This record gives sequence, C-alpha cells and structure tokens, in this order.
Amino acid sequence: MQDQDARLDLSRRQRLGMVEAVWGEHKTVQQIVGVLQRFRSVDELGLVTRVQPEKAEAVRLQLPEVVVHPYARCLTLGLLPASPAGPASVAVLSGGSSDRTVVEETALALRCHGVGVQLVMDVGVAGLHRLLEQLPKLESARVLIACAGMEGALPTVLAGLAAQPVIGVPISVGYGVSLGGRAALEGMLSSCAPGLLTVNIDNGYGAAMAALRILRC
Repeated sequence: MQDQDARLDLSRRQRLGMVEAVWGEHKTVQQIVGVLQRFRSVDELGLVTRVQPEKAEAVRLQLPEVVVHPYARCLTLGLLPASPAGPASVAVLSGGSSDRTVVEETALALRCHGVGVQLVMDVGVAGLHRLLEQLPKLESARVLIACAGMEGALPTVLAGLAAQPVIGVPISVGYGVSLGGRAALEGMLSSCAPGLLTVNIDNGYGAAMAALRILRC
C-alpha cells in the first residue's frame, strides 16, 4: 500500500459532523506521515488511532507538531477544540484500570469534536459499591459509555440503574474463556437491560461516534 492509495474522507465533517480517524496499527511511518500531511493541507484535524510507541515517536520526529497521546495510543495533528464549560456531556466508565487504553481513545475521539468528557475509572461490578457511589456524579451526563472486560457486566448493571443511553464497549481483558473480549461482547449483546447499545471489542472510537450521533439528534 502506497501513501497515495489512502483515499481520505475529507468531507466526513461536512456530511456527518465527524472527523475522520485513520487506523494506524497496520500503516508504516511514511504512510501515517503522508496521511497527516494531507489532513494539514486542507486545514483538517488529523486523528490516527492504534499507533505503537516506537512508530509514534518516528512520526513525531518527521512531524514535530504531532501530539502523541500515549495512553490512548493515538496521534493528533492540529488544535483540538476547547472543552466546553459546565458538566461533561459524556461520562466514560471503566470496569478496571486495565481498560484505560480504550477509555482514553474514547475520550480523545470525543474531545476532537469539542465534547466534554468525564472519566470514571475502576468501578467494575466485582465491587458494586464503587459504581453505586458514583451514580450521583453521572446524573448530568447525557450519554454513558461503559468499558469492561472479563464477563462485561458493567454496561448491563449501569443500564439497569441510569436513564441515559448506555453504550457498552467490550474489552479484550480477562482469563482463559474470556477469549480476548469475546465473552464480554457476547454478554453485552445478550444483556437483559433493554436498549443497551454495544460496539465491537476495544472499539473506543466507534463508541465515541455513537455517542456523538446521539448527542446531535
């Protein structure tokens, strides 16, 4: 794949109100540099996801203005919108601290669109009191995104307690039969909590864009 093979969707913001995100894991350094330069040439914010640390540093050496977001495994080029004043529109919750990478990707994707984000970490159902203690803080959010591995129970419990739309993100964390997030995915898809929306395994960006669509309805 050559740089010119990447057909960027530069009208996505005008058409859908979304910044295009480019998957970086299977692209070379030069391909990522070329993509970001193309975004810059049309004065568009560049967002590249799933970039390994060594690759991120190599890109930054060629484009010093690139910002590396190590926890999110993402790169951005261009100014992010300022966070709005007042309570955050979206709360992103994690079952455990091992979910942080996907949580940070989710939050960054929303911040690229000027959406205020509140992070609520380590409130998995193994210690249900931790989630219950946070419920009052979630009341002002319009959308809740719950990231969980293992059996993926957090979104189901949350959707049974909170009135807002809940988006579940299965995480590829867990022992043996967790199967790299498959158990969490299937648990969320078969949830008894009505109206729970579930995205693919580790798909923080997809969850963020689902939340953005809900906010803009």
